[in-house]
Amino acid sequence: MKAIKILSLAAAALLVVSCNKGGVTNKSLKTELDSVSYAIGMDVARNVKASFTDGFDNDLFIQGYNNVSDSSNILIEKEKVQQIIQAFMQKKREEMMKKQQEEAVKKAEEQYGENKAEGEKFLAENISKDGVETTESGLQYIVLKEGTGEKPEATSRVSVHYHGTRIDGEVFDSSVDRGTPSEFGVSQVISGWTEGLQLMKTGAKYKFFIPQDLAYGATPRPGKIKPFDVLIFEVELIEIIK
Repeated sequence: MKAIKILSLAAAALLVVSCNKGGVTNKSLKTELDSVSYAIGMDVARNVKASFTDGFDNDLFIQGYNNVSDSSNILIEKEKVQQIIQAFMQKKREEMMKKQQEEAVKKAEEQYGENKAEGEKFLAENISKDGVETTESGLQYIVLKEGTGEKPEATSRVSVHYHGTRIDGEVFDSSVDRGTPSEFGVSQVISGWTEGLQLMKTGAKYKFFIPQDLAYGATPRPGKIKPFDVLIFEVELIEIIK
């Protein structure tokens, strides 16, 4: 809605610009409302420049404003106006987020490229070790103890004990060391956990070797986990709560 209001106000500003190009003398600021009107024009111009870096057609913009004003030759059904604007703004937001993520990954690779390579080497060697199974996504696991109960679903909530280390053996988190099981939703954790838990029956204990793209990837984390870390967990599924 904010974007639509901005664009509607921008139409008035562009109409003024259009008129001035036609020879109308610039007005001076004489009243408080004059100043507010001018300030809105300045603010709208900044917003339009920020939202549309290229390809914005001022003539079509003014044409749309005029067509609605005199209810003639309208090219887009009014019911579709918000949909068109919101879809465009959403696409621009997604493009911006993608660009920011790509830049963050590039920066992380420059700083932690060696860590990423070490993780890839570890998984490549680990995959052929005795007892290691690999899923289509690349998750590796070993069944330490098979369970006998139900398997959780993506919508389930579970109680687990776990012990998490980096590939160098450094412990970064452990409910076992704390002495208290953890409870959480199966879909509320990293994707390697979400997938792995659904392989287990209640009472089972598995060892997961989680590739960085199924863990935290290039995202910096507080504590001992570094960007691109392969994470190793021993996980015991104690109970499916619901």
